[in-house]
Amino acid sequence: MDTIKSKTLTELMGKILDNSIEVVDLTQVLNEETPVISLPDPFVDTKGFSIEQISKYDENGPFFYWNNFTMGEHCGTHFDAPVHWVTGKNHQPVDQIPVKRLIGEAIVIDITEKCEIDPDYCLTIADIEAFEKKHGKIPSHSWVLIYSGWAKYGDDHEKFFNVGEDGQPHTPGTTVEAAKFLAYERDILGVGVETVGTDAGMAASFETPFPNHHFMHEANRYGLASLSNLDKLPPRGSILIATPLKIENGSGSPVRVLALVEK
Repeated sequence: MDTIKSKTLTELMGKILDNSIEVVDLTQVLNEETPVISLPDPFVDTKGFSIEQISKYDENGPFFYWNNFTMGEHCGTHFDAPVHWVTGKNHQPVDQIPVKRLIGEAIVIDITEKCEIDPDYCLTIADIEAFEKKHGKIPSHSWVLIYSGWAKYGDDHEKFFNVGEDGQPHTPGTTVEAAKFLAYERDILGVGVETVGTDAGMAASFETPFPNHHFMHEANRYGLASLSNLDKLPPRGSILIATPLKIENGSGSPVRVLALVEK
């Protein structure tokens, strides 16, 4: 049995090395321009990313280069643990989440055309059912990734946040009904999005405010935000690996998200 397992893993590594399996990076670069969510008063915002050089082969350290950095847990491409939201406060913080639950099949639901027409467009149950009619039922232990096309605005903060004349951000998300459906009718790991947070820009005004946060974390499921390169993934069949930092009692973490895609 050990020999069979070893052969399976070495074959996987061989396919990665010969590029028959592509490793796609779904992560934004972290720098001082990385967009972070901005909350209305009286709420306190998370810190953005900042970096301070310690030494770079100089008098402070002639043989080595290193830096200090500061940032919030929910900065850039990041992972939301259930305890991030009040509905999930009795679930596990990020350091206690079983690592097996950080790996799953990526299910990519494409709503890009609808978001081009309406930046406030939210995934519906009808969208999910249309996907399943074409590609099969969303399997257990999978990540549902909502491909809105929003990652293309990552370097343009004005378009990325898309704040209208009403002072509100207008970005895609998930309807209350669809968020509840995914959380309770499908046995998924969680939901991933390209926007700054897992809910629509207008989600504070929904009947259940911030439904992805509310229902996903209530159901002990996770969130991934500020993803990129979703256009490089097929609707089904790729494997997603999310690697948050093991922050003790953390509500989330910056994360490097990788997908394995068989060519």
